[in-house]
Amino acid sequence: MSQLAVDDFRRVVVKVGSSLLIGDDGRVDRHWLGGLAGDIADWHARGHEVLVVSSGAIAIGSTVLGINKRRARLEDLQAAAAAGQVQLAHAYQEALDDYGITTAQVLLTPEDTENRRRFLNARGTLGRLIERRVVPVINENDTVATEEIRYGDNDRLAARVAQLVMADALILLSDVDGFYSADPAADPQAEHIPLVTSITDDMQRMAGETRSDIGSGGMATKVQAARIATHAGCATIITSGVVQRPLSELAAGGRCTLFRAPGTPAAARKQWLAGVLEVRGELRLDDGASQALRNGKSLLPVGVLEVIGNFRRGDVVTLVDSLGRELGRGLAEYSFDEATQLAGRQSESIESVLGYRGRAVMVHRDELVIFDRDDGKLNA
Repeated sequence: MSQLAVDDFRRVVVKVGSSLLIGDDGRVDRHWLGGLAGDIADWHARGHEVLVVSSGAIAIGSTVLGINKRRARLEDLQAAAAAGQVQLAHAYQEALDDYGITTAQVLLTPEDTENRRRFLNARGTLGRLIERRVVPVINENDTVATEEIRYGDNDRLAARVAQLVMADALILLSDVDGFYSADPAADPQAEHIPLVTSITDDMQRMAGETRSDIGSGGMATKVQAARIATHAGCATIITSGVVQRPLSELAAGGRCTLFRAPGTPAAARKQWLAGVLEVRGELRLDDGASQALRNGKSLLPVGVLEVIGNFRRGDVVTLVDSLGRELGRGLAEYSFDEATQLAGRQSESIESVLGYRGRAVMVHRDELVIFDRDDGKLNA
């Protein structure tokens, strides 16, 4: 495979594992983190949008509180996460502040990416941080997660975040430099696989377990993460983080495995919307709004003539023109009752009508798909 063209990836999620970030003393390796911060600063300067999903809170907190992770109960690990998360966020803040970059801490639970309404809230928050050139540092909210609902590892959380923000690439920094045909530590004949165009069940079985005694994930979870991300149109890269400047090393042609996505994040999202069977409502639009949607614009309240159905924020609604012809589908930013009150009104009046300042759009352009008028097929 030729050198990876990382500049083609505008929005990037970087996942950092505990085994890279945490030193032998159980605390943040400030030297390594400083190198990563320098890489992020360089990528920022080239126009990339970078989000970080970082493990490490439980490892740090276990050291601080004197907890043995291997014998700890769930509540002990939650307490460790609470103590460690503060230090983890502070370490990132200090490292990136040296380059004039603002950070924000974001804690997520599985429900934040699976529940449609919470999905929109999380997406909106992360989107606004990205617009302001802030680097979000994201972790699972281990202080409230239970064994039944938690992600279990941050590889899959990173994939869900990449899906959430429609990232172009997910970079999984690991203690190995890619995917192999077998565990390279146990099998000297293991072959490095530089490019994967389709993830098979056999590949999933080939993925070995982690050799780290700090992290909770392994190669198996990385392949699962790649499956999630590529399905959402996001390329996934597994590369070594056991260097001082891992992103610079990758950009310079460092060894890695690229899991190629079959399409773009936008196309994958539109395909999903087009195939949703459970449509909860209908918005009938005037001619101006219909044309604006065909031109790639969001749907504003002023262009809505009628609201039909019984839906909540985050539900899929169908969009029809003034003659009743289906234009497409989208995720509603407002519930049926709220949308009914806002129909035909200017966006500036939303706060006075609802009593709070909501989004200026009824359906955002990133959350809708338009069909071709003639054949009803997806027009991505």
